[in-house]
Amino acid sequence: MAINLREIALKEEKLVSGHRLCAGCGASIIVRMVLNAIDEPVVVANATGCLEVATTIFPFNAWNVPWIHSAFENAAATIAGVEAAYKALKRKGEIDREIRFISFAGDGGTYDIGLQALSGAIERGHRAVFICYNNEAYMNTGIQRSGATPRGAFTTTSPAGKAIPGKPQKRKNLTEMMVANGAKYVAQASPSHWRDLMEKVKKAVNTDGPAFLNIYSTCPRGWRTPDNSAISIARLAVETGVWPLYEVENGKYKINYKPPKGFKPVEEFLKVQGRFAHLLKPENAHILEEFKKDIEEEWKRLLSMEEATNK
Repeated sequence: MAINLREIALKEEKLVSGHRLCAGCGASIIVRMVLNAIDEPVVVANATGCLEVATTIFPFNAWNVPWIHSAFENAAATIAGVEAAYKALKRKGEIDREIRFISFAGDGGTYDIGLQALSGAIERGHRAVFICYNNEAYMNTGIQRSGATPRGAFTTTSPAGKAIPGKPQKRKNLTEMMVANGAKYVAQASPSHWRDLMEKVKKAVNTDGPAFLNIYSTCPRGWRTPDNSAISIARLAVETGVWPLYEVENGKYKINYKPPKGFKPVEEFLKVQGRFAHLLKPENAHILEEFKKDIEEEWKRLLSMEEATNK
């Protein structure tokens, strides 16, 4: 499981330069980390979204691995079909190589539109890794709110104003839904903690069954952040408790990052993003308190689950 940077640097890139993703986009960083963590040949299915449209503008293609375009809703079904065909060919003796299978989708294609296909693929037990690059809104179509959008965030369909102070609801806990759905390995990761992320990818692709990774993916356009802040903001999300790093393996919880001196104030995470600027105004103090309460409740739940499942 050890990650060796020298070995990674010598590997052939599997997502090459020339794509049209925005400067500072977290998705391309995440995909490079994921693919560089895998030693075996890999086949990728990719749901419609920022990553898909920006890496495959006809007649160009930035993918240096076998890659399949899927509609918004069915990347999980697509890779499940490929994995099933692979197993059939193996049984017939027509293929003997070890191949890994991954689907990439944004939060729209995972939390919302693609949830049905994802749930079915995990329930059927396909050996594939389902990865959500989670930028917390439908960024490709104009920054509309999704099930992953956090409470209070400004989006074009949850604008902050007199009627509502950003999105009224807290985000759906999809990571826990995948645990409940029966995925063999489930984890949350962040590109700011690259070694943790790549080790989780290695575990996921070597799991004998379905695995799910929910990876935090910054979006300069939708979050109203500088182009050079992808990693620093992702790190702040972890250090303030907004995005806990943890994994669930065979039902056992493990928190991968516990701040030795406690979490930083969440305001440090909010104040560097335009989508949360209104939360720091006095009239929206009640939403900020609810935001903090969401973080505290989730952290307490994770601590209790870690204790309960490791006795």
